[in-house]
Amino acid sequence: MNKASDFRQKEVINIYDGKRLGFVCDVDIDMDTGKLNSIIIPGGAKFLGIFGTQDDYVIPFSSIKTIGDDIILVDYILPSGTSSLKRS
Repeated sequence: MNKASDFRQKEVINIYDGKRLGFVCDVDIDMDTGKLNSIIIPGGAKFLGIFGTQDDYVIPFSSIKTIGDDIILVDYILPSGTSSLKRS
């Protein structure tokens, strides 16, 4: 069993395209059931970081394939017409 704080130390890699998405910054947990709904990864900086940041990545629990000691592997296909995952 993992604690929510354990996820912050794990890097997320998308096995669909091999991209490193970053480290978990937050989790969405159903408070009634205690089940993990999704993990949230901060979006990268836009051009030189002076134009803000991109939308956060929100990966649903159903896309998580493996939670290891250091890495979380996800299999997530981006919706067509997008270049990054969007925060819902």
